[in-house]
Amino acid sequence: MCKKNKFSVLNISGVILAGGTNRRFNGVTKGMVVIDGKTIVSRVIDTIKDLFNEIIIVTNTPEEFKEFTNCIIVPDHFKMAGPLGGIHAALKTASGDAVFVFAGDMPLLNKDLIIRQIECYNKTKCDVLVPLIGKNIEPLHAIYNITITKVLEKQLIDETDYAVRKLFKRLNVNYLELEDSEDVRNSFFNVNTQSDLLLVEKILNIRTY
Repeated sequence: MCKKNKFSVLNISGVILAGGTNRRFNGVTKGMVVIDGKTIVSRVIDTIKDLFNEIIIVTNTPEEFKEFTNCIIVPDHFKMAGPLGGIHAALKTASGDAVFVFAGDMPLLNKDLIIRQIECYNKTKCDVLVPLIGKNIEPLHAIYNITITKVLEKQLIDETDYAVRKLFKRLNVNYLELEDSEDVRNSFFNVNTQSDLLLVEKILNIRTY
Protein backbone atom coordinates (compact mmCIF):
# COMPACT_ATOMS: atom_id res chain seq x y z
CA MET A 1 0.00 0.00 0.00
CA CYS A 2 1.22 3.46 -0.88
CA LYS A 3 -1.54 5.83 0.23
CA LYS A 4 -1.50 5.83 3.99
CA ASN A 5 -0.69 8.71 6.30
CA LYS A 6 0.17 8.60 10.01
CA PHE A 7 2.35 11.72 10.07
CA SER A 8 1.36 15.30 9.27
CA VAL A 9 3.42 16.54 6.33
CA LEU A 10 1.39 19.62 5.39
CA ASN A 11 0.28 18.19 2.05
CA ILE A 12 3.63 17.00 0.72
CA SER A 13 3.71 14.29 -1.94
CA GLY A 14 6.39 11.59 -1.89
CA VAL A 15 8.20 11.19 -5.21
CA ILE A 16 10.47 8.41 -6.47
CA LEU A 17 12.61 9.25 -9.50
CA ALA A 18 12.93 5.87 -11.18
CA GLY A 19 14.47 6.96 -14.47
CA GLY A 20 18.10 7.20 -15.44
CA THR A 21 20.45 5.09 -17.54
CA ASN A 22 21.27 1.58 -16.40
CA ARG A 23 24.29 0.55 -18.43
CA ARG A 24 25.99 -1.08 -15.44
CA PHE A 25 23.00 -3.36 -14.86
CA ASN A 26 22.63 -4.66 -18.42
CA GLY A 27 19.72 -2.35 -19.12
CA VAL A 28 17.71 -3.32 -16.04
CA THR A 29 16.12 -0.29 -14.41
CA LYS A 30 17.99 0.30 -11.15
CA GLY A 31 14.79 0.69 -9.16
CA MET A 32 13.77 -2.82 -10.15
CA VAL A 33 17.07 -4.42 -9.16
CA VAL A 34 16.45 -6.97 -6.39
CA ILE A 35 18.42 -6.76 -3.14
CA ASP A 36 17.85 -9.49 -0.58
CA GLY A 37 14.50 -10.45 -2.12
CA LYS A 38 13.09 -6.92 -2.64
CA THR A 39 13.38 -4.40 -5.44
CA ILE A 40 14.92 -1.06 -4.55
CA VAL A 41 11.67 0.76 -5.35
CA SER A 42 9.77 -1.57 -3.03
CA ARG A 43 12.26 -0.75 -0.28
CA VAL A 44 11.78 2.98 -0.85
CA ILE A 45 7.99 2.64 -0.75
CA ASP A 46 8.12 0.53 2.42
CA THR A 47 10.08 3.32 4.10
CA ILE A 48 7.91 6.25 3.03
CA LYS A 49 4.39 4.80 2.64
CA ASP A 50 3.23 5.86 6.11
CA LEU A 51 4.47 9.42 5.64
CA PHE A 52 2.70 10.56 2.48
CA ASN A 53 -0.91 10.40 1.30
CA GLU A 54 0.32 10.51 -2.29
CA ILE A 55 3.31 8.71 -3.79
CA ILE A 56 4.39 9.43 -7.35
CA ILE A 57 6.79 7.29 -9.35
CA VAL A 58 8.38 9.15 -12.27
CA THR A 59 9.51 6.75 -14.97
CA ASN A 60 9.66 6.53 -18.75
CA THR A 61 9.03 2.78 -18.55
CA PRO A 62 5.69 2.71 -16.69
CA GLU A 63 5.02 -0.91 -17.63
CA GLU A 64 7.82 -1.95 -15.27
CA PHE A 65 6.03 -0.40 -12.28
CA LYS A 66 2.44 -1.52 -12.92
CA GLU A 67 2.45 -3.65 -9.76
CA PHE A 68 2.48 -0.46 -7.66
CA THR A 69 -1.22 0.17 -8.21
CA ASN A 70 -1.65 2.62 -5.33
CA CYS A 71 1.08 4.91 -6.62
CA ILE A 72 0.72 7.47 -9.40
CA ILE A 73 2.96 6.56 -12.33
CA VAL A 74 3.99 9.41 -14.66
CA PRO A 75 6.60 9.91 -17.40
CA ASP A 76 8.91 12.88 -17.91
CA HIS A 77 7.40 15.74 -19.90
CA PHE A 78 10.92 16.70 -20.94
CA LYS A 79 12.86 13.64 -22.08
CA MET A 80 16.62 13.26 -21.58
CA ALA A 81 16.70 16.09 -19.05
CA GLY A 82 17.96 13.99 -16.16
CA PRO A 83 16.70 14.45 -12.58
CA LEU A 84 15.52 17.98 -13.38
CA GLY A 85 13.02 16.54 -15.86
CA GLY A 86 11.81 14.08 -13.24
CA ILE A 87 11.37 16.77 -10.61
CA HIS A 88 9.40 18.83 -13.14
CA ALA A 89 7.08 15.89 -13.92
CA ALA A 90 6.50 15.36 -10.21
CA LEU A 91 5.69 19.02 -9.57
CA LYS A 92 3.23 19.05 -12.47
CA THR A 93 1.51 15.93 -11.12
CA ALA A 94 1.46 16.47 -7.36
CA SER A 95 -1.80 17.48 -5.72
CA GLY A 96 -0.02 18.93 -2.69
CA ASP A 97 1.98 22.05 -1.96
CA ALA A 98 5.40 20.41 -2.22
CA VAL A 99 7.15 17.20 -3.23
CA PHE A 100 9.74 15.22 -1.30
CA VAL A 101 11.96 13.79 -4.02
CA PHE A 102 13.89 10.55 -3.55
CA ALA A 103 16.29 8.97 -6.01
CA GLY A 104 15.00 5.58 -7.11
CA ASP A 105 18.33 3.91 -6.36
CA MET A 106 18.53 4.66 -2.62
CA PRO A 107 17.71 1.37 -0.85
CA LEU A 108 18.78 2.45 2.64
CA LEU A 109 16.53 5.43 3.31
CA ASN A 110 16.11 6.37 6.96
CA LYS A 111 12.54 7.12 8.04
CA ASP A 112 13.56 9.14 11.09
CA LEU A 113 15.82 11.32 8.97
CA ILE A 114 13.00 11.90 6.48
CA ILE A 115 10.69 12.99 9.30
CA ARG A 116 13.41 15.29 10.64
CA GLN A 117 13.74 16.90 7.21
CA ILE A 118 9.98 17.36 6.88
CA GLU A 119 9.79 18.98 10.31
CA CYS A 120 12.60 21.36 9.35
CA TYR A 121 10.84 22.27 6.08
CA ASN A 122 7.57 22.94 7.92
CA LYS A 123 9.34 25.42 10.21
CA THR A 124 11.03 27.41 7.44
CA LYS A 125 9.97 29.45 4.44
CA CYS A 126 11.94 28.30 1.44
CA ASP A 127 11.57 27.02 -2.11
CA VAL A 128 13.75 23.98 -1.50
CA LEU A 129 15.13 22.20 1.57
CA VAL A 130 18.25 20.13 0.90
CA PRO A 131 20.36 18.01 3.26
CA LEU A 132 23.95 19.14 3.68
CA ILE A 133 26.83 16.98 4.97
CA GLY A 134 30.02 18.97 5.15
CA LYS A 135 30.23 20.52 1.68
CA ASN A 136 28.07 17.86 0.00
CA ILE A 137 24.38 18.35 -0.76
CA GLU A 138 21.72 15.75 -1.59
CA PRO A 139 19.33 17.30 -4.16
CA LEU A 140 17.65 13.91 -4.71
CA HIS A 141 16.63 13.66 -1.06
CA ALA A 142 15.08 17.11 -1.00
CA ILE A 143 11.77 18.92 -0.64
CA TYR A 144 10.63 21.20 -3.49
CA ASN A 145 7.73 23.65 -3.29
CA ILE A 146 5.40 23.61 -6.30
CA THR A 147 5.83 27.38 -6.64
CA ILE A 148 9.19 26.73 -8.36
CA THR A 149 7.56 24.91 -11.30
CA LYS A 150 7.67 27.83 -13.74
CA VAL A 151 11.29 28.68 -12.96
CA LEU A 152 12.30 25.05 -13.40
CA GLU A 153 10.32 24.72 -16.63
CA LYS A 154 11.95 27.84 -18.04
CA GLN A 155 15.39 26.32 -17.48
CA LEU A 156 14.30 23.15 -19.28
CA ILE A 157 12.94 25.11 -22.25
CA ASP A 158 15.52 27.87 -22.59
CA GLU A 159 18.77 26.12 -21.67
CA THR A 160 20.78 22.99 -22.33
CA ASP A 161 22.27 22.88 -18.83
CA TYR A 162 19.89 20.77 -16.75
CA ALA A 163 21.96 20.76 -13.57
CA VAL A 164 19.84 20.89 -10.43
CA ARG A 165 22.55 23.00 -8.77
CA LYS A 166 22.08 25.66 -11.44
CA LEU A 167 18.37 25.77 -10.61
CA PHE A 168 19.25 26.33 -6.97
CA LYS A 169 20.99 29.60 -7.87
CA ARG A 170 17.58 30.98 -8.89
CA LEU A 171 15.73 29.85 -5.78
CA ASN A 172 15.50 30.39 -2.04
CA VAL A 173 17.25 27.22 -0.87
CA ASN A 174 17.66 26.23 2.77
CA TYR A 175 20.02 23.53 3.95
CA LEU A 176 19.55 20.99 6.71
CA GLU A 177 23.01 20.44 8.14
CA LEU A 178 23.51 16.82 9.16
CA GLU A 179 26.19 15.03 11.11
CA ASP A 180 28.72 13.16 8.99
CA SER A 181 27.96 9.71 10.40
CA GLU A 182 27.84 6.27 8.84
CA ASP A 183 24.06 6.05 9.31
CA VAL A 184 23.49 9.36 7.53
CA ARG A 185 25.84 8.49 4.68
CA ASN A 186 24.10 5.13 4.25
CA SER A 187 20.73 6.88 4.01
CA PHE A 188 21.92 8.64 0.86
CA PHE A 189 23.75 5.68 -0.63
CA ASN A 190 23.12 5.25 -4.37
CA VAL A 191 23.42 1.88 -6.08
CA ASN A 192 25.53 2.42 -9.20
CA THR A 193 27.53 -0.78 -9.61
CA GLN A 194 27.27 -4.48 -8.93
CA SER A 195 29.71 -4.08 -6.03
CA ASP A 196 27.32 -1.53 -4.51
CA LEU A 197 24.67 -4.25 -4.37
CA LEU A 198 26.98 -6.43 -2.33
CA LEU A 199 27.70 -3.56 0.05
CA VAL A 200 23.98 -2.87 0.57
CA GLU A 201 23.34 -6.55 1.27
CA LYS A 202 26.14 -6.51 3.84
CA ILE A 203 24.64 -3.43 5.57
CA LEU A 204 21.17 -5.00 5.60
CA ASN A 205 22.54 -8.21 7.10
CA ILE A 206 24.31 -6.26 9.83
CA ARG A 207 21.04 -4.46 10.66
CA THR A 208 19.23 -7.75 11.19
CA TYR A 209 21.59 -8.79 13.98
